[in-house]
Amino acid sequence: MSACVTEITAKEGRIQQANFSEYPVVRMPDAPREIHVHIVDALNYPPGGIGEPGTPPFAPALCNAIFAATGKRILELPINQGKLAV
Repeated sequence: MSACVTEITAKEGRIQQANFSEYPVVRMPDAPREIHVHIVDALNYPPGGIGEPGTPPFAPALCNAIFAATGKRILELPINQGKLAV
């Protein structure tokens, strides 16, 4: 098993990480403690699922928090160490 890295890497067309134990993804303890979700009643549209409305905004919120802390704007995902270098 290879050492833990903070990004998915490829070598000769093959992904080097075998499983999540080698690529630490953001887990629930890393998520914001509080997320405010507002469901808007759309009277003129057919009903649809709301799914997990608090989940999609997590990545932009994390990128904004990184910008607020470092002044470095993250414009693409995934976030890796190279993008965090100031």
